[in-house]
Amino acid sequence: MIFYFTGTGNSLHAAKTIADAQKDKLLSIPEELDKEGNTFTYHFKNNELLGFVFPVYAWAPPKIVLDFISKMKITGGKPFVFALNTCGSEEGKTTQVLQDALEAIGFTLNSAFSVMMPSNYVVGSDVYPKDKVEMILNDADNKLEAFNKIIYKRQSDVFQLLPGRLPLLKTALINPLFNRFSLNTKHFYVTDACTKCMLCEKVCPVHTIKVIEKPVWDKICTQCLACINRCPVQAIQFGKGTVNRGRYAHPSL
Repeated sequence: MIFYFTGTGNSLHAAKTIADAQKDKLLSIPEELDKEGNTFTYHFKNNELLGFVFPVYAWAPPKIVLDFISKMKITGGKPFVFALNTCGSEEGKTTQVLQDALEAIGFTLNSAFSVMMPSNYVVGSDVYPKDKVEMILNDADNKLEAFNKIIYKRQSDVFQLLPGRLPLLKTALINPLFNRFSLNTKHFYVTDACTKCMLCEKVCPVHTIKVIEKPVWDKICTQCLACINRCPVQAIQFGKGTVNRGRYAHPSL
C-alpha cells in the first residue's frame, strides 16, 4: 500500500512507477483525507509494503502528509516501511522529520530515498530549460528503477538521500517559518486570460479554489502550486514574481 501526495506530478509519477513495479495499491493522501467517516485504519500483513511518496517543501515533508500520518492506525502484521521524496536539489532533514512522525504512531522506516526532479516552485525561481528537464527526468527514472529493486528485496537500512548543505539548520529553522507564513492564499490572483476551465478547482488538493465568475481562493493552502503550474493559459499568478516565469508539470500529466 503506497500513499502519495503530489502537486504537479513528480511524486505521482514516482509513486506510480513503484506501485506498478511492486504490483501494489496506490492511494492519494488528499483523497483519503476527503473520505467521509474515514477512520484512517489500514490493515497489513507481515512484510507488506507501506510506502510514502511526496515532494519536499522547504526541506521537510508537506504538512498535509504529516497530518495524515498522525491520524493513521495500522493493524495486522509488521509492514516494510519505506519513503521516497522528490526534491528540486536537496531534502535537508526531510526523512528524519518523517521518521519522527512514524515513530509517534509506533513505526520506523526500513529504507528511504530522495530523487531529484525538476522544481515547480516558480514563486522562488524560474523553471529549468527543456533539455535540462529531460536530463533530470531521465536520471530520476534510472534511480527509480534502482530503488524498485531495493524495495522488491525488502532491503532494510538503505538510506539514499540528498541532505545538501546545513540540512539541520534549513529544516529546523526555515521549514517552521514556511509553514507559519507561506501556507496562505493572499498572493494568488487570476488575470483576464482565464477561460474558466475549472482545472484549478479540480486539482487543488485542499479544495480551497472555487470558480465562480473567476477562480477565488479560500484561506487554506499547501503551496503545492498545482493551480499555477497546471493552468493551461498561465492565468494564475502569485504576486509579481511568477508573471514572466515558465510553468512546470510532469509530462505524464
